[in-house]
Amino acid sequence: MPFMPWGMLYSDLATQQKPLYCCRHRGQVDGAKMATAYERYNLHTTPEKFYIEACDEGADAVLAIDRVSSEMTLTGRNSVPPSAVTRPICGIMGTIRLVAGMYLIVITRKKNVGSLMGHAVWKAVDFDIISYKKTVLHLSEIQSQENKTFLSMLNNVLNTDGYYFCTDFDLTHTLQRLANTSPDFQEMSLLERADQRFVWNGNLLRELAAQPELHRFALPVVHGFIFMKPCRINGKVFEWILISRRSCFRAGVRYYVRGIDSEGHAANFVETEQIVLYEGAKASFVQTRGSMPFYWSQRPNLKYKPKPIISKTVKHIDGFQRHFDSQVLIYGKQTILNLVNQKGSEKPLEQAFAKITSEMGNGLLNYIAFDFHKECSHMRWDRLQILVDAVAEMQDEYSFFMVNADGRALSQQKGVFRSNCMDCLDRTNVIQSLLARKSLQAQLQRIGVLNVGQRIEEQAEFEKIYKNAWADNANACAVQYAGTGALKTDFTRTGKRTQWGLLMDGWNSMIRYYKNNFSDGFRQDAIDLFLGNYALDESDGPTPLREQKDWKFLTLPIIMLVAFSMCIVCLLMAGDTWTETLAYVMFWGAASTITAAIIMYNGQDFVDSPKLVHKEKMD
Repeated sequence: MPFMPWGMLYSDLATQQKPLYCCRHRGQVDGAKMATAYERYNLHTTPEKFYIEACDEGADAVLAIDRVSSEMTLTGRNSVPPSAVTRPICGIMGTIRLVAGMYLIVITRKKNVGSLMGHAVWKAVDFDIISYKKTVLHLSEIQSQENKTFLSMLNNVLNTDGYYFCTDFDLTHTLQRLANTSPDFQEMSLLERADQRFVWNGNLLRELAAQPELHRFALPVVHGFIFMKPCRINGKVFEWILISRRSCFRAGVRYYVRGIDSEGHAANFVETEQIVLYEGAKASFVQTRGSMPFYWSQRPNLKYKPKPIISKTVKHIDGFQRHFDSQVLIYGKQTILNLVNQKGSEKPLEQAFAKITSEMGNGLLNYIAFDFHKECSHMRWDRLQILVDAVAEMQDEYSFFMVNADGRALSQQKGVFRSNCMDCLDRTNVIQSLLARKSLQAQLQRIGVLNVGQRIEEQAEFEKIYKNAWADNANACAVQYAGTGALKTDFTRTGKRTQWGLLMDGWNSMIRYYKNNFSDGFRQDAIDLFLGNYALDESDGPTPLREQKDWKFLTLPIIMLVAFSMCIVCLLMAGDTWTETLAYVMFWGAASTITAAIIMYNGQDFVDSPKLVHKEKMD
């Protein structure tokens, strides 16, 4: 079954609405007929209004935003007062309400990533958050502090690397989805036709979305990773592109967002597409990753690896079925590659996944468990070939999407590999890079870049580009979800495990531990605020930020620190007799040990937890 290009599919499935369009008609892969967004802007600011002027050639449109009523209207250049303060901007992320009122978020600097079939792809680099209000004197001291906290949350999300946009091409859809669309779809604006799973500023664009005449000012922004580079093999130059689109449904950070929600959205869901362009021919291979799609959690509690907990109060198969119903509808057949350990704390998760898949009895799902760490222990990374060989027939069956220079479809991808480990990061990326290489080998041979019998691994220059790009993709996905770069990237970059790589993995693991326990609550709140999972209203009521920590949060760590310090002091400043010194050391040592044990026992009280979204909503 070919991919279904339903931009609003996820929300349609949730609300049982009729899809916006079907794929009975052949579409335009290059998106040439699509209504574009404006590319260049000037922001004119007056005390009463913002005027955002479209500066494209021949454009006369100006978006006027009233700073008092928040009303948005379309007007012309002659409406901009000469007294306005003017500066260039690169685009509009959208608007959001905080404690002080409405704010406008704009892109102030962009970087060209490359060209996708003649369409410039940009990375948003810098942003500005501009208040509608001229002052914050109307706020109390507490409200002012809360507003600063919310602003820092927005900056935290915006400063996370990996926001991309294109003004005249739809980055949210795969080539295959774009090729199987109706004529009506081709005429939609970028915002209307976008796959809402991957529009990270969708919440910020709600006001613009409500007024179709303003859609050309709206830039759908994807979050993830994009790499594009002209490459050469056998003297033939082709474009190689890697795109990872991170879903904004059930988005969040590592330990606070696991499993699925009631609508079947999986945590850390990422669609990764590998594209090859050569002399007018186009080829694409798509894979997905996402958290194990049933109800489980793994809340931080100061332990290095918190124990995963599978919910016993809900029917897992309901959410599981919603998840895979939508996945099959979009992508076709599914081969699940579960890479978690089959012993220890991960074992019950693997068993639950296998059991629910079996109970569902869907012939379009194929479940394969591969204990990555066991198979590759003692640096036996060559054993990954066992899994690649095991799925070889399925990969041949699923094929890939390809059209020739005349636009005729030569093949369609009929299914995807859905990979997961615990975080869907390190182990997952290694496997995805191996499967993608196998698909690329077949694509390059079919379009005439590789000769029969040649292997990608033998093309040293391209192999280096390929491995580094996939390692960079791993790092981008890891930073966005876990807060640090990926582990095991030395294998992705070099094809082998190194001692330096092991040391770097240890360092990144330590950073992850600190962030997961002491800063991820703030990061989760920031994402929830940005995506609209938590929204402030116009009332002056208190926000959840005012909730105070329990007395234990400060008291016990202070006691432990004092006791440990006294223990060291007693060791350094010996008493009159060794028995006296030993007594003091044992007393203060016991005090620090007991306090530390109490803190670890109540670990969840001492970590940085989210405040904006209630616990039951997070689980």
